[in-house]
Amino acid sequence: MLYPQSDVAVVGATGYGGAELIRLLSTHPAVNLKHTIAIDKVGLKVAEVMPNLNGLTDLTIENLEPEQVEVDLVFLALPHRVSATIGARYQACDVQVVDLSGDWRLRDPSQYTKYYGLEHPFPERMGSYVYGLPELNRAQIAQSRCVASPGCFATATTLALLPFARHGLLQGRVRVSAMTGSSGSGAAHSAGTHHPVRSVNLKPYKPLMHQHTPEIEQTLMLAGAQDLTLDFVPVSAPLSRGILTTAFFDVDGSIDASTIIEAMEQTYRDEPLVRVLSSGLPQVAAIKASMFCDVAVTVGPVLSDGRRTVVAHSALDNIVKGGAGQAVQSMNIMLGVPETTGLLTAATWP
Repeated sequence: MLYPQSDVAVVGATGYGGAELIRLLSTHPAVNLKHTIAIDKVGLKVAEVMPNLNGLTDLTIENLEPEQVEVDLVFLALPHRVSATIGARYQACDVQVVDLSGDWRLRDPSQYTKYYGLEHPFPERMGSYVYGLPELNRAQIAQSRCVASPGCFATATTLALLPFARHGLLQGRVRVSAMTGSSGSGAAHSAGTHHPVRSVNLKPYKPLMHQHTPEIEQTLMLAGAQDLTLDFVPVSAPLSRGILTTAFFDVDGSIDASTIIEAMEQTYRDEPLVRVLSSGLPQVAAIKASMFCDVAVTVGPVLSDGRRTVVAHSALDNIVKGGAGQAVQSMNIMLGVPETTGLLTAATWP
């Protein structure tokens, strides 16, 4: 099928998110990837930096100012706070923006300061970007010129719990543990991602204070959750890619298990990239390098206090559906092409 061609650029091209964007956009039928921009490895061919792209692109890493870039849409795969400043310059050039950082996901500047440890450079404009979760905000994304693409943990956790927020079943305290691969820490080396330790280890980090916590709370409350409090504990896992999320919450025991299961099935019945598992539970190997998020729900028995526990499960690739792929999904919606264009690739197995 032939599509109108849109010129796009990737800024922050040498990080993991940028590299994944280039991988997806290099073969995308509706775009012309015109620029790959970064402040490091300038002058090198993209394929020299990312050998998996050898033969797929002849582009060179460039260091360009926003005013030098003539494209229809730009992806920003930049650090927090830096991204907001660069994005403002692209907006001034009347370019559509999809921002993969956390700079525009939150609406409350005080939450940004608390969880990111920085003052937002444009607090008065927070909430001006559409939150780029297509399963929740598809219509708004289609009308937007600026999209804040969700975080990886936020995507995995929200997709696990969204059906219950929408159906009025999610209220009060929710406890979540999510294991993640090392690519979520970015391309820069650190003690936490050092292979000899990471490859043989499981380690919690930022318990109750991870920066995706307020993003998840905000999104689920807007989707219908009541009086939500999230206890979120991320865990560093010996993987390069993938997130496995387990979320626990209670419902009144009078709510039948079939009602809870139907809430998930109904929510995702027509969603092309979320797969509700009718048997078995989500696993990382089944979604690696793909755009699919696998979800499932386990409903416990009625307890002596009259309540029952519900466990929502999800698995996704943190730098595809949890990152670059989801940003491309939003781009497709913004450009008016089928949202799965360039994204329907099976996961690798094993």
